[in-house]
Amino acid sequence: MSISGASCRQQGLNEVPQVTERWHGTTVNDLFREYNNIFKHGNRNAASHLWSRFLIERSAQMTHERFVYMFSGFCAVSGSPVRPSDYNRYKLTLDKVDGSGKAAGFMHYCCWPCVCDTQDFIRVDTRNVTTADGERSYRFAVIGNPCDHPEELQHPFQDAFGRGQSTLQMDAPEVRCMDGKLQNAPLSDHGFVIINMFFDPPEGKESVLLASRVQSAQPGRISEMGGVKYQDEVEYAPMCEQRKLSGYNSGMGEIFRKVAAISPIAIYDVELAEEGEMVNMSSCSTVSENSVCDSSTG
Repeated sequence: MSISGASCRQQGLNEVPQVTERWHGTTVNDLFREYNNIFKHGNRNAASHLWSRFLIERSAQMTHERFVYMFSGFCAVSGSPVRPSDYNRYKLTLDKVDGSGKAAGFMHYCCWPCVCDTQDFIRVDTRNVTTADGERSYRFAVIGNPCDHPEELQHPFQDAFGRGQSTLQMDAPEVRCMDGKLQNAPLSDHGFVIINMFFDPPEGKESVLLASRVQSAQPGRISEMGGVKYQDEVEYAPMCEQRKLSGYNSGMGEIFRKVAAISPIAIYDVELAEEGEMVNMSSCSTVSENSVCDSSTG
């Protein structure tokens, strides 16, 4: 079974109408001021898809450079506003949803545990977007559709931080389902939920980043390649493992993990798919399969 992102576009399932009212935002601080307009229910937990929608539906008003920059203003995992810097830029290697291998790129986070949550649940897909400079394909960080199983939003769980019992419906009120779809979620070419941009590496450096290794982990160490400074995900491998053994009771990703785990994206080998093996990718007729830093408000 072959997967075609074009069929999703033809069906119009990832259309995001452009907002005609002029938005004069030029900095991430301007984006932060839109918080209450973006999050109608006052809580950005597991709701970075709403930041993404706000920007995509105003893309034609922005240059390519400004469009990319604005996506660095929030954490894909937590939904927290982020002021981008060399010190909160992290290098990741993530699976492409079409099974064609790994993609290397960068993301800006509010805290290091987001690295672990990204590795576990976030994948990379594409989407064509039109800016003031014309149309082009961008790489986006995506998760599966939690509304494949909307009943999970009401399932009670014990908070990992000892705050008692709760539900996703309570802790992530912006994660709302209608007819099996996540409300106001922009979709990628293969129908997955866009939660941020997956920022490109310096030109010609992706293969080098994919092959990069470190001798010993030093969390907080700054690396540099092609003039771009970043922290490498591999520096946090021991800490991610310890966090896992501790029940993910550090950082801000508990709610994200629960939302993303409802319908995780399954990645399949392209060669096996071409040989006729069953491929469990999402169809474009529904959103599909397959999260945030903290469970606080604001």
